[in-house]
Parts: sequence; C-alpha cells; structure tokens
Amino acid sequence: MANTQNIWIIDDDDSIRWVLDKALSKAGYSTEIFNSADDALEHLENDTPAVILSDIRMPGTSGLDLLREVLGHYPDIPVIIMTAHTDLDSAVASYDKGAFEYLPKPFDIADALSLVERALDHAQPGETGANVTEEDSLIIGEAPAMQDIFRAIGRLSQSDLTVLISGESGTGKELVARSLHDHSPRRNGPFIAINTGSIPSELLDSELFGHEKGAFTGAQAQHKGRFEQANGGTLFLDEIGDMPAASQTRLLRVLSEGKFFRVGGREELNVDVRIVAATHQDLETLVRDGSFREDLFHRLNVVRLRIPTLRERREDIPKLIRSFLKRTASELNVDERQLNDEAMQYLCNLPWPGNIRQLENTCRWLSVMAPSQTVQLNDLPPDLKDQESEAAATESGWEAALGQYLGQQFSMQRDNVLAEVEPRFERVLIETALAYTGQRKIEAARLLGWGRNTLTRKLKELEIEV
Repeated sequence: MANTQNIWIIDDDDSIRWVLDKALSKAGYSTEIFNSADDALEHLENDTPAVILSDIRMPGTSGLDLLREVLGHYPDIPVIIMTAHTDLDSAVASYDKGAFEYLPKPFDIADALSLVERALDHAQPGETGANVTEEDSLIIGEAPAMQDIFRAIGRLSQSDLTVLISGESGTGKELVARSLHDHSPRRNGPFIAINTGSIPSELLDSELFGHEKGAFTGAQAQHKGRFEQANGGTLFLDEIGDMPAASQTRLLRVLSEGKFFRVGGREELNVDVRIVAATHQDLETLVRDGSFREDLFHRLNVVRLRIPTLRERREDIPKLIRSFLKRTASELNVDERQLNDEAMQYLCNLPWPGNIRQLENTCRWLSVMAPSQTVQLNDLPPDLKDQESEAAATESGWEAALGQYLGQQFSMQRDNVLAEVEPRFERVLIETALAYTGQRKIEAARLLGWGRNTLTRKLKELEIEV
C-alpha cells in the first residue's frame, strides 16, 4: 500500500530537488518542493508536512533558521538537514538545534529514503536551546569516516555519557575529546587532559587523585589531582591502555561511585566528572591477556568512537595542509606557504604513519624551511623521500604476490584462472570501497569508477550484503 504522507524538500539546487522528488514519489510518498526556506515558511502557515528535508545554506533564511522556526511552532515535525559543507560545526549545530538527522552531500538515495522512514516512525524532541559557538573547528574532514565522527559528536552534544576513543597515534584523539567537551552541557567547565602512559606508575595515583602533605617523600604541600581539577567538566584520560593495575582499580571505584581519597588522605571526596578515554591499543586483547580490567573496560566502553587514519581519508589531506599552513603562518608571523600541484599530489600519496600529527609537523617545517612562498617538490623535507619508497614497495608488494600466486596456478596446469581470480579480486575491491564509504553505494561506485547499476549487479552476483 502506497504511503501518502507528505514530505517537503527545500533546496536551492534544482538537481537535488529533482532527484529527491523522483525517489520519494517512486517510494509512494507525496512531495512538495521549495527553492528557499522563506517560501516553505510562508507555506507552513497553511499546511504542515510529515517530514522536512532542508539544505543548510541557502539564499535568504538558512536551514538552521528554518529548523528553529519549525521546531518553535511545530516541534513534532522531524527535520532532516542536508549540506555539502561537511564540517563539524554544521553537524553539531544541526543536532544541537534539534535536527532529526544530518545528511551530508553527496548522499545515497537509499540513505535518504531510510532517513525519511525513520523520521516518520519517531517523534522529534523539541529544541534544546543550547547555543553552540560558531568558530573554525580544529577538526577538518569530508571523508565518510570523519562524517561519522561529526555525527557522533552531534548526537552526544546533550549527553554526559562516557566515551572511549580508539585510533592510531597522531590521529587527533584529543581534538575529538575536546570537541566532545566543547559541544556538551559541560562546555563551561574545565577540560583536563592527562596522558596516563607518560607518567611513572608510582606517581600516577598522585596525579589523578591528588595527595596530602607528607603523604610521601617530597610531598611538601597538599596537591589536588586531575579529578578535582576537572570537577564539573571533562577529564580526558589518554593512553588508558597503559594504566597500571593498581590505578585501574582506583579509577574503577571513582567511575562507579564518584568518590575517592587523596593519596595519604582520610577525607572521602566527591566529584562530578565526565570521562573521555583514548587508546591506540586493542583493549579487548589487553582484557583477554589479563593486563586490563574487564569491568573497567565495560565502564569506559559506553560509546566507542574510532578515529580513522590519515591513509583512510586521503581526500582530506589538501584541506588539512592548507589549514595547517595558514595557522602556522599566523602563529610564527611568516608568509603563508602554498604547495604547487606536484608537491600537493606527492604529499597526498604518502603513507603518513604519524597521521595528522606528522602532517602538521611537516607543514610547520615547510613554513620555516621552504625557500619561497610557493612550495615545490624539491622543497619538501628529505625524510619524506624515504616514506615514498616504502609506499612504493608496499604498492608493488601486492602485484608481486599476485604474480607468485598466478605462477603457482599455471605450474599446476590450471585452466581458466581468470574466472577464479577475477571475482575474488572484485570482492576485495567492493568490500574495501564499501567499508571506506560507510556502506554508501553511490560513493563506493564512484571510487571504483563504476555506475551504481554496475555495483548493484556485482553485489548480487558476488552475494555481498550491504
């Protein structure tokens, strides 16, 4: 039975309106389209839709202003915000002001239809009234994996839940932790960070929980630990996997009860602290090995965020480089450097084992050491040449392995080897592309150089479920 519930589409882009109108109509919905938020608001006086899909930036009234108006008068209408400006502020502002969902462009039509169905099934809560400061975010990313991080921060913006951040060293875990704090109800409280792996085990308890005068040799005065310093705010525990067993036990008690004693103290203290923890290690493996408490792991693992490596988001590298060069020029009071196309392409193809931190340090080096304002390929740091060699070796490694495998098959007098190898090769391509794009078929097809129909056919032939 066709669904006749009315869906409004608001976008100044003709192609977006046309595509959504056709897809929703084909799915059985009735639609009305508007090229501006002002037209939609005027029409809203006489009619109300079941769901609104609106662009975030349009001439005249913006999508966020439309969202505020709609929720102010019709809080039960779910509003899905669409935007090609895939930045953290847009995502957080959308959720914070009451959007049902945030849909970055380009999007898969199937994703848009799924969101509409979800929006029809759930009532939209009213506006929170929280005010997120509009400022340039330190987190930059248009890659699908980063958009998932933006969505998560947006969804958590009114929450106090404990968050566990995982990812390789240098991926920006502390930046994500700070963003979680800055867009939370505790934004006016302190954000205190401590690297639990860089402090000697015998001093860690004192750093976390404080100590009383005379508690140990050298304790000449009372010291407030990081928990007391973070009271009313957020405590970021970096490299939590390196925490010694005794400190894990004390941390578990604080998380369970919100109470602790300073080292050498007799007065039980109460704190109100949100915990955000981070690690580059596999905590599940540490739990199995017995080096990390399982009960503490479950206390920390309420919401898990995995930060992608720079290798997984290469399309963000040019934007990150320009941002780092601009910021460094301002900090050091030097002329802003710009990379020519050859140098930019070279950097985009490097493996970046040190991730964001390595890229930022490279930009600092260029801001000081590059001989001219326009950076040429020969101006890049010498150590990056070694990384290119490693990348080239890795890239050629799979070809050598494939050649070796084919040689074995031919030596065994196998016929029609391509019929066996080709579907396996295509399966790896498709599954990797889908994992990279967060299962978005249109984006995966674009990366592979296929049309969507081709990808759909391949999925069916290879029996790959999305």
